[in-house]
Amino acid sequence: MAMSSRRVHPEDWKPVGVNALETNALEVVRSTENRSVIAGPGAGKTELLAQRAAYLLQTGASPAPRRILAISFKRDAATNLATRVRQRCHRDHAERFDSMTFDAFAKGLIDRFGQALPERWRPRPDYEIIFPGDRDYREFLSRQVGVPPASVGTHADIQAISVKAFERRHLVGSPLPVDDWQHPTPAQWAASRFWQISLHDGKKSVLSFPMIGRLAEILLRVNPMATHALRLTYSHLFMDEFQDTTHIQYDLVRTVFLGTDTVITAVGDNKQQIMRWAMAMDDPFTAFEGDFRATRTPLYNNYRSSKELVRIQHVLAQALDARAVAPVSMTAGSIAGDSCLILNFSTPEIEARRLADFVVGEMKTHALGPRDFVLLVRQKASNYAGVLEPAFLAAGISLRNEAGMIGSIILQDLLVEDLSQLIVAVLRLTITARAGRHWTRCMEALIALRGVAPDDEVAQARLSQELDAYVRKLSVSHPNPPRSKAVSRSIVDDILKFIGREKLIVVHPAYGQGDWLEKVLDSAAEHLLASSVDDVQWPSALDGYEGIHAIPLMTIHKSKGLEYHSVVFIGLDDGAWWSFSNDQIEATAGFFVAFTRAKQRVVFTYCAQRGTRTKIATLYQLLKTAGVNSVNVA
Repeated sequence: MAMSSRRVHPEDWKPVGVNALETNALEVVRSTENRSVIAGPGAGKTELLAQRAAYLLQTGASPAPRRILAISFKRDAATNLATRVRQRCHRDHAERFDSMTFDAFAKGLIDRFGQALPERWRPRPDYEIIFPGDRDYREFLSRQVGVPPASVGTHADIQAISVKAFERRHLVGSPLPVDDWQHPTPAQWAASRFWQISLHDGKKSVLSFPMIGRLAEILLRVNPMATHALRLTYSHLFMDEFQDTTHIQYDLVRTVFLGTDTVITAVGDNKQQIMRWAMAMDDPFTAFEGDFRATRTPLYNNYRSSKELVRIQHVLAQALDARAVAPVSMTAGSIAGDSCLILNFSTPEIEARRLADFVVGEMKTHALGPRDFVLLVRQKASNYAGVLEPAFLAAGISLRNEAGMIGSIILQDLLVEDLSQLIVAVLRLTITARAGRHWTRCMEALIALRGVAPDDEVAQARLSQELDAYVRKLSVSHPNPPRSKAVSRSIVDDILKFIGREKLIVVHPAYGQGDWLEKVLDSAAEHLLASSVDDVQWPSALDGYEGIHAIPLMTIHKSKGLEYHSVVFIGLDDGAWWSFSNDQIEATAGFFVAFTRAKQRVVFTYCAQRGTRTKIATLYQLLKTAGVNSVNVA
């Protein structure tokens, strides 16, 4: 069915590519009303949305030429969902599915319609993206803001504004007024000054993504034609990881779709809310259900974790939500001994050696690869990598800090960049005899970049010949991986030239902003060179680039949405969880997220040299309540 473009009668439609869906999931897939779906870890959120897209597109419930918009919070989540829909649907259907991040959605609106904003709020077309932090806001409030009019307040009133609250509460805390704030408070006056300086001073407008989100909302509020166009375009809206929705994002969706016939499906898990520090709403599900009259629907199955891990997870879940219903594990246990364990070490060096030996032993016993494991830390992964990497290398296995910087980009972020992935796909195609998977990836990307219609077989055949000719040429000009940064950069630039810089920017507008494209190119070249040391050949260099044979080390936040056979959480101590007492709910949610990445085993480590464990005693108590054993290791 997935390969047919013919319409299927709703009663005849069956899930595509899976044996079955749980009852509530199938109900959501077929739903004609707004739904808020509470889907715990391993519930199959991506699969649920992909099946709903397949149902809507294949049955005509989303009738052509209308489209489905899926908004995620991470680019890799948006990409994964789009890929899953392509696997479940004929390409004629899948091309009516738009999957993007919230930031990309808002930015796309500003890039297309931003010049229709009122002059006060209108950025210049070539605006740049900025990522301001507390230091920038402190500098602004202390040096740049100026003295307010007497009717507003005094210089002392401005100095009294909390730096940490300035962005969240005042700059982007609520929808922008069309004609500036009337009778502004000192904080509103300062926020207005920041906006006007950012938009109108200097050679270019400079905007953060939260600011772009607020501009997109006022744009649609004052521009009925653009709003009407969006409502006509999208019959359905999906919102993934909905627990992390900010007021900015929610207000934008509300302005566009409240009171329309667009059917919204919001999916997430209120127990995994770890983004409140980044302006996430306290309880977006309740707001959504009230505003959009959405029906709350829980999913009960857990397709990721073993029964024993799910039992322990439920103890943690109840600490976050007393009403949490025990999920049903659909995965058999495959290991002997404790599924969860706390290991206490005397020194970080002993910890590193013993963990390396443990992982090597587990790989042999269960026939696992390096990417079946992850080492998680609360933050500052580089502080741990210095001790861990040599120990793992001595045990014959690589450990890679994926939270480390490559150039000016975090490695894990570089690896999910569209351009980075396309560069690797082209190079894989160049060096591989039977490269069907890489050829398909390259062709799909080129078809999108060149704007070739799905049914234009002549143009596709021409594109195929062009791709074949290019990879032959590339294999001759670069038979070996680069041995210098100049050669590495020339390879990356050559592939970009073939892809087409301008075409890339049209399809992926983020590359047209500021120097982001240059940063990605430079970081990709640097990483390619670093992966090509010791005279390795192309296959090993590309394996190194993707980290195929290395165990990843990353932070909890970067592990969200990922899954592994075994999770080793290093540093269950007060030092790593220094902010625990400031927001115990969010910290416990982070603990829950880390735990629920595992399919079969979770190991927590503690080392007294790094700190005590009195502040986070509640986390240890939760594990003790769940029956988790603690073992002292010499």
